[in-house]
Amino acid sequence: MGLQGVARAHSDKPHAKGAAVKKEQKDWGIAGDAKATKRTIEVGMTDTMRFTPDRIEVRQGETVRFVVRNRGKVMHEFVIGTKAENVKHAEMMVKFPGMEHDEPYMAHVSPGKTGEIVWHFNRAGEFEFACLIAGHYQAGMVGTINVLAGGKG
Repeated sequence: MGLQGVARAHSDKPHAKGAAVKKEQKDWGIAGDAKATKRTIEVGMTDTMRFTPDRIEVRQGETVRFVVRNRGKVMHEFVIGTKAENVKHAEMMVKFPGMEHDEPYMAHVSPGKTGEIVWHFNRAGEFEFACLIAGHYQAGMVGTINVLAGGKG
């Protein structure tokens, strides 16, 4: 039995650095190895509930380092997933705003701080990145990742 239905308290404190990364295959890829990154993409987050850029293109088989900067005054997060997963998770965050989640495809970034995700895109398709903090996703804080087929997976 997994921990899928478990809600834990979440604080504004950053998550521990150096913790072992859980490598679990998802529909949108798997946690990447930092040594395999060939490209870094910087993404800005603001209190206008927008990401810059809001559209990213990568190749299947590519491992990307996302450097996520919170330029706002409130907590934001950068979560990679499918539209269906993000909608479901956003609904849970509205019901349980203090819910903790710590996955390798998520970065919780305090105001003025920077977060980082290393992700290996081994499946082609169109995916989302979003801020799932209650109300942020609903306000349009979402972007698209288009993974082009044909790379090494």
